[in-house]
Amino acid sequence: MVVTVQRDFYGNGRLVNPSDLLLGTCTAGSQSSGTTVVFQIALQECGSNLEMTSDILIYKINLSYAPTASSNVPIIRSSPAVVPIWCYYPRFGNVSSNAIKPTWAPFSTTVSSEERLSFSLTLMTEDWSAPRPSLVYQLGEIFYIEALVDMENHVPMMLFVDSCVATLTPDETSNPHYDIITYNGCLVDGMQEDSSSAFVSPRPEANKLRFTVDAFRFINSERSTIYITCSLRAVAINQTPDLINKACSYNKATSR
Repeated sequence: MVVTVQRDFYGNGRLVNPSDLLLGTCTAGSQSSGTTVVFQIALQECGSNLEMTSDILIYKINLSYAPTASSNVPIIRSSPAVVPIWCYYPRFGNVSSNAIKPTWAPFSTTVSSEERLSFSLTLMTEDWSAPRPSLVYQLGEIFYIEALVDMENHVPMMLFVDSCVATLTPDETSNPHYDIITYNGCLVDGMQEDSSSAFVSPRPEANKLRFTVDAFRFINSERSTIYITCSLRAVAINQTPDLINKACSYNKATSR
C-alpha cells in the first residue's frame, strides 16, 4: 500500500510537519519530499484491520495527523484529524495472470480545518416538510424517517444508511431487537408480508436519504417506547452503488 499525503494537508498553505503524520502506527518513509509525505507499507502492517464479506476483503487503516507545539509555545495553529483509508480486494480472482488493483476509498478527498460532518436522523411528517411534532404513533401508521449529513463547509458527499435496529432500550445490542436495515443498506423490514417499508426514490439530495417503516411494537412486552439506532455513513459524491454502498428496497412483485 502506498499512501501519498500533501503537506498542505488542509489546503490553507500551511505545511504540516511530516513527523506529525502516522499511517496506523507507522511513520513516513524516505520517499517524502518538501511537498508530500509518502507511506509505503504492506497491507497487514502498522495495525491495519481486515474485514471480510462474502465477496470482498477490506483492509482498514487510519491516517492520523496530530500537530505538536513548538518548544516553549503553549499554542498550536491547526486541528488534529483522522482520515480512514479502506482498500478493497475481490476475494475471488485469478491473481497469477493479472494483478488485482485495490480501490482507495478515503473518508473524503479533501480535509479542511473548518470542515465538519454532522449526521442526523429525524421522524418527519407525511409530506416530508418538517419534523413530526409528536413522537406518538398508532399501529397502522407509518414512520417517515429522514437521514441527513450536514456537510457545512465540507466537499459534497453522498449518504448511506448501513443499518438500523429497533430495541426496547437505548442499548442497540440489547434483546429483544429487530433489524430494520442490514447488510450495508438493505431495508429487510420490507420483506415482511404486512410491511410496505421502502427507501424513497429518487433521493431528494445526495446527502439526504428517506425511508418509510410501518409502525410496530415488540410482542410479549408492555413497554410502549421503542428505540431505533442507525449507522449512517458519508462517501464521495461520485460513489456508484456496489455491495457496500447501496440503499435497497425489497420488491415483493419480483421477490428481489
